[in-house]
Amino acid sequence: MKQGIFTITENERLTGSVLKMVLEGDTSAVTAPGQFVNVALPGRYLRRPISVCDREDGKLTLVYKVVGGGTADMAAMVPGTQLDILTGLGNGYDLRKTGPLPLILGGGIGIPPMYWLAKEIIGDGRIAVKLTVVLGFNTKDEIFFEDEFRDLGCNVIVTTVDGSYGMKGYVTTPANGLEYSSYYACGPLPMLKAVHKALPERGQLSLEERMGCGFGACMGCSIKVKGGYKRVCKDGPVFSSGELLWEEQP
Repeated sequence: MKQGIFTITENERLTGSVLKMVLEGDTSAVTAPGQFVNVALPGRYLRRPISVCDREDGKLTLVYKVVGGGTADMAAMVPGTQLDILTGLGNGYDLRKTGPLPLILGGGIGIPPMYWLAKEIIGDGRIAVKLTVVLGFNTKDEIFFEDEFRDLGCNVIVTTVDGSYGMKGYVTTPANGLEYSSYYACGPLPMLKAVHKALPERGQLSLEERMGCGFGACMGCSIKVKGGYKRVCKDGPVFSSGELLWEEQP
């Protein structure tokens, strides 16, 4: 974990409620896709945990959704604004078991960290991969980053619950018929439960959980797993599909 001051260079709206923020600062502690940062906001007691969408030396990209007062404050920020951010939080995805047919499943605001993950898988170079990405949304108006994944060279499938764009259904709708050597998923808990039921093996899932401190001190994000309890912020947010007790999740 590392604390630093970052300067906003971009803060653009992607959809009605989703924005992309690009910041400049020390990104040396951000080492693996799936990690998150904790953003301090003026006048707000708790920091806001936000997954890392992309990372380059000295450049951090966050994609976030306006869901309350804190993220609404972020949406109003302009380039030049400085933010105090804790970086390098959490454990990311393990790419060592990717195999030749990796599958990425992202739902809603769980999609941003999968972009950096896709870049890392494609750029790894140790084996040739055919990467399929399934992006799930409720409706056409919520879609973002489809073109960005295609530009990486991914085979992209978009699903919408109402059928207004792409395939009608959920991320599990096409996933049931796809071959995969491993899969990576991030999204709301009901989606992750459905993914695990459809694809019970060779998966890594990133859990969304309300957090207090974000680095393991307060124990507020503890969940029950096989063998005991783990903290989503410190031991996760990425867990293997085999260690989670789905019947214990709310």
